[in-house]
Amino acid sequence: MTHSPAQPDDGRPERPGDGFPVDPPTAPDGSEGASLPGTGVPEATTGGAGGAGGAGGRDTGTSPQGDGSASANAVRRTSLGRGSVVMTLGTVASRASGLIRSMLLVACVGALGTVADAFDIANKLPNMLFALISAGVLQAVLIPQILRAMNASNARERLDKLLSLTGLGLLLLTAVLVVAAPLIVWLYTTSDQWSPEARHLATVFAYWCIPQVFFYGLYMLLGQVLNARGRFGAYGLAPVANNIVSLVGFGAFLLVWGSAPDNGITDISSWTTAQTTLLAGTATLGIAAQAIVLVFALRRSGFRWRFRLGLRGIGLRAAGTVVGWTIGSVVLEQLGILYLSNVLGQGAQTAIRAGDVVAGNAAYTQAMTIYLLPHSLVVVSIVTVLFPRMTAAVHAGNLDAVRADMSLGLRSAGVFSVFSAVALVVLAVPLTDTLLPTLSAEQVAAIAPIIQAMALGLVALGATVLVRRMYFAFEDGRSIFGIQVIATVSMVLVLWGAVTVLPVSWWAVAAGGAYALSTWISLLLRVRGMRRKLHGMDGRRVLRLYVRALVGALVAGLLGWLTIRLLDGYDVTSWGHSVLVTAVAGVVMVLGYVLSLKVLHVRELDDALAPVLRRLKR
Repeated sequence: MTHSPAQPDDGRPERPGDGFPVDPPTAPDGSEGASLPGTGVPEATTGGAGGAGGAGGRDTGTSPQGDGSASANAVRRTSLGRGSVVMTLGTVASRASGLIRSMLLVACVGALGTVADAFDIANKLPNMLFALISAGVLQAVLIPQILRAMNASNARERLDKLLSLTGLGLLLLTAVLVVAAPLIVWLYTTSDQWSPEARHLATVFAYWCIPQVFFYGLYMLLGQVLNARGRFGAYGLAPVANNIVSLVGFGAFLLVWGSAPDNGITDISSWTTAQTTLLAGTATLGIAAQAIVLVFALRRSGFRWRFRLGLRGIGLRAAGTVVGWTIGSVVLEQLGILYLSNVLGQGAQTAIRAGDVVAGNAAYTQAMTIYLLPHSLVVVSIVTVLFPRMTAAVHAGNLDAVRADMSLGLRSAGVFSVFSAVALVVLAVPLTDTLLPTLSAEQVAAIAPIIQAMALGLVALGATVLVRRMYFAFEDGRSIFGIQVIATVSMVLVLWGAVTVLPVSWWAVAAGGAYALSTWISLLLRVRGMRRKLHGMDGRRVLRLYVRALVGALVAGLLGWLTIRLLDGYDVTSWGHSVLVTAVAGVVMVLGYVLSLKVLHVRELDDALAPVLRRLKR
């Protein structure tokens, strides 16, 4: 879905970027994707999947030399608590700076209006296009092959060839996509409500933004090599470089041209080439900086890459069977997003012509960015750490270890995602105003309900991303395709039905609800398949955790709602008031949730907090 993303299932984003979350690769912006604190039970309870690194789940160690030996490049079975805490520290920094980036972007072009929607479509095109490459080739095929290559006798040669071929392929594909920019933009703006001038502006933006595809691919590829070597910090911190570039560029935009009017920029006759260049150029330069940071991080880890071409001996022939199914599933997913984008664009442009304020693509993306925050701060970290472990265990034929890691990941994610879903529903209005202070009260009222609708699927998003990675570890693309058919059709049908009966002002909210529903359908189908694949799962233990977490979250939500009502927090009067309401209600909800889980004897909470508390004690 971001994201993701999505949100971008994920990576950012965390799907990188700002697009619709499709198992976020990481860091929606992460960027899929897209990371939360150390969670989970002690490592000893996860089973003995050692992967290539050795039995019993020990770290194999990584030689500081890039000598090409298997021991030098072997996959490390990193502790979930330790690995996810490292990821979290970097992701918190990237998210904090990313929120400031979003504030400045909204200040530049607004969250509503023609310019905002045109830029949003162009800037999320790289995320949508990258989703085809990421989920279809990188995650399903190349990443498992990278993990295998790091444990092979000719590890250095195999890795060099894999990185060289992938990098060259990304470069050529990006060039083709840039040439096809007008056609791609037209597919996302088919409604007659888009004027030729607005569509042309979106196309020019796309010429600047589509090169991000190459840098997103490079970022994910190098990041997976680092993760497999047990180095998670750089992957989480790299988006900070993107945000710093964006802060400088968007800040310069505001200094020269000032901020957008309350309801965005609808009259594009005065929009200049210089504004386009600075806005879109900054967005792409930031993604490039994010990828380049990992180049230096990989060199510091002792890995030395050399350009080599060749297909012999790198294992792609066996992996090729999964490509078609996986790409097919992502194409289906993107067709659903294509329909959603056209619906939102038609609704927004219709409202603009009528002089009304209605949420469109840009507003939906801002809602998605806020919605993905808890996902990227928690689940992305857990998935990033567990995926190499599960893949190594699958290759070793250790189903017990895969089953244990899935239980650990689902329970660890559940402690946070259940609370986060309730918190987003309760705090949507003051939180939106806090994170996007340049919005008017009318714009906040348009975006907050979208967040609340999306929040209904947040628990399912975290779980389905983890389960999907388990399918990737088994290199099973056929099952993913079948499930995606049902999920995409359900989302399109629900949204189509909503569009036919609801007024335009509710279309974006309906889109968020349709996305949430399709995420739940996807999860339920994937869990059913996972039980068959793993010959059972720790179902009772996982379900018991989610039920107790839901009870605690509802108690916390009631306390938060009462606090906001007492502080008149649902009336947007000033940014300072919204910050105060969000902070007070947020603290009340966290305390209520923690106390509730203590009363309910939820041991996963103690396991989740243990790595953080140990660091604080040091």
